[in-house]
Amino acid sequence: MTIETKIKTYETGFTMIELIALVVILYVLGATTISRFIDFSNAGQGDEIKNIASALTSMASLNHANNIAYDAGLSNVAPVEIVNCQSVAVLLDVDLHKEYRIEVGQGVTIEHNGVDSEGGSSSCFIAFDTNSDGAFDLNDEPRESFMAYGVRN
Repeated sequence: MTIETKIKTYETGFTMIELIALVVILYVLGATTISRFIDFSNAGQGDEIKNIASALTSMASLNHANNIAYDAGLSNVAPVEIVNCQSVAVLLDVDLHKEYRIEVGQGVTIEHNGVDSEGGSSSCFIAFDTNSDGAFDLNDEPRESFMAYGVRN
C-alpha cells in the first residue's frame, strides 16, 4: 500500500471545520426564515392604532385652532365641520381601513357640551375590530383614545 492510498482513505469523511460551517449555515438560514412563520400582526396593529390616534388628535386640534382663527377673521380657510367622533376621520388624508372603528369614549360626553357643540370636546376611541363583527366592542383590541373638538360652520 502506498502513501497516496492511505491519504485517500482518510479523506472520505467530513472534517470538523466542514461540520461547523454546515451548522452555522443551517443556523443562519433558520434564523432568517423563522420570522415568516411568526405572527407579528398584533404588535404592528398596536403601533398603528397609536399612530392613527395621535394623527386624529393632532388633526382635530389643528382644525379647532383654525376654527378659532376663522371665527376671529384671522383665516380665510374654512374649518372642517366636526359633529361627532366619527367625523374626525375626514381630517385624515386617507380613508381608514374598514376594520377600524371610531366610537365615543369617556370624558366630556357628546350630549353635554361635547363634540356636537362649537368648541366642545370629547374623548373618543379608535379600535381594531378584532372579531370582524362590524361593530365596536369593548373587547376589540388594540384600542386607543384620542381627543375630538366640535366645529360648526
